[in-house]
Amino acid sequence: MTGSEAMAKCLEMEKVEVVYGYPGVAIANFFDSLGATGIRQVLVRTEQNAGHMASGYARTLGRVGVCAVTSGPGALNLVTGIATAYADSIPLVCISGQVDSDLIGSDGFQEADVTGACESIVKYSYLIKNVNDIPRVFREAFYIANTGRRGPVLIDVPIDVQRAEIKSFEYPAEVSLRTYKPTVKGHIQQIKKAMSELKRAKRPLICAGGGIFLSGAKKELRSFAEQHKIPVVHTMMGIGVLPTDHELNFGMVGNNGGMAANKAMQECDMLIMVGARVADRAVANPDTILENKVLVHMDVDPAEIGKNVGPTIPIVGDAKHIFEDASELEISIDTSAWLGHLREYRKLPNPLKFSDKAVNPAVFIALLSQNMADRSTYVADVGQNQIWSCRNVNVRDGGRFFTSGGMGTMGYAIPCAIGAKMADETRQVVAVCGDGGFQMSMMEFATMKEENVSIKVVVLRNNFLGLVREYQHYSLNDRYEMVRLGSYPKLEDLANAYDISYFRASNMEGLDDLIRQFLDEDGASLMEVIVDPADTVK
Repeated sequence: MTGSEAMAKCLEMEKVEVVYGYPGVAIANFFDSLGATGIRQVLVRTEQNAGHMASGYARTLGRVGVCAVTSGPGALNLVTGIATAYADSIPLVCISGQVDSDLIGSDGFQEADVTGACESIVKYSYLIKNVNDIPRVFREAFYIANTGRRGPVLIDVPIDVQRAEIKSFEYPAEVSLRTYKPTVKGHIQQIKKAMSELKRAKRPLICAGGGIFLSGAKKELRSFAEQHKIPVVHTMMGIGVLPTDHELNFGMVGNNGGMAANKAMQECDMLIMVGARVADRAVANPDTILENKVLVHMDVDPAEIGKNVGPTIPIVGDAKHIFEDASELEISIDTSAWLGHLREYRKLPNPLKFSDKAVNPAVFIALLSQNMADRSTYVADVGQNQIWSCRNVNVRDGGRFFTSGGMGTMGYAIPCAIGAKMADETRQVVAVCGDGGFQMSMMEFATMKEENVSIKVVVLRNNFLGLVREYQHYSLNDRYEMVRLGSYPKLEDLANAYDISYFRASNMEGLDDLIRQFLDEDGASLMEVIVDPADTVK
């Protein structure tokens, strides 16, 4: 067995179903060996999107996504995909080819120190120098990626290692790493302390982040909140932890969040922060907001607890297990007055006004998500479209909302949506982009068609990089530099080039019916939605 055959065998042992990638000589042996297996190979059109597709796949199934690229420019193109996954704690195993071992460090053709380049944006990285290490390295990589705080792991494999013969293939049954022992069960005494504080609280609040999905704790969070009638707010990555219309869901917190959610954060006397980093986008001034309140911070990563603000009660562990243990403790609280108070904030009018010259993006997103099928997946790109989506999307029970939260990577939506659809073809998947982010990944229409993946793509078009233009409007006295996208490409012609159904909305007339036609269309479809450039998120 060669090294490349051993690599393919490792993926079979991990029950990998699909690998997203782009070949080159430095990884060709691996793809050749992969062809002898039943594992599906998906050729992307640029390497960054291999990481994004693997991310959509991983987020949908809760499993490790896998991508593979060649050395040098191929590996470096993947770096943004790796960084995006790292920022949102998405489990990936990223395989890169490398030049021959004896050429490493000599500036050989298509050589790049990818392990060095990725040092700060991976959970761990390997440069395999001995072919016999392949089974151990791959077993460890999958274990590290999908335990503790999830994240990407990089495996760099020189060409000669892929071609070398392995003495014997034995895939480890277990992994034991002396310096990596993630905590899963929360300390019961800390949990009891938190529940004792909860009994005394008059205005408790749960703030949930993306860690709820990573730990598979949606059911446990909902049960705990409903058991004690505790209101819930969420970060951008936590959208969907409760259905949008759930009586205990008071929306998204942060600079771009809603009135009710931010007021709840300010006025609560006990905050249970779970699976969230207390990052600047969700809590702009943590020391101020968290004054005069008990903070319970639950996270599987001990490095996140206390990083931005000191908790009253830290609990290290997996959210699913912590909520299971907490639910067994007998406590009684009355939150009826607190909930009534917060409901009044829901009634306040939205001060944001939109132009009547084109499509109102807030209304469009609400109508789009309301018309989407049950258990559907909404993928938002980055920019104004992301913020409008977060504020107006309706996520029903069983639905999902994906976006690039931590890194804010433009061009994420389409490849992520492709990976999500391939992970579960029974789900309707819709990608919503601005015209800037769309042009960063529209080449993946070719992948979508070649692989027969039927996603729906919406482009909110204002011919500008809208969020930067908005900043220039408010902060730079309307000096609009480097933000004019212009009127190209012609999306109808582009849709025809890829044999994709095309729809266009330029105003509000008949919008509901048009959205239904777009969603009901067989196969992939593209909808161009004209938005006034003057429309803003603030």
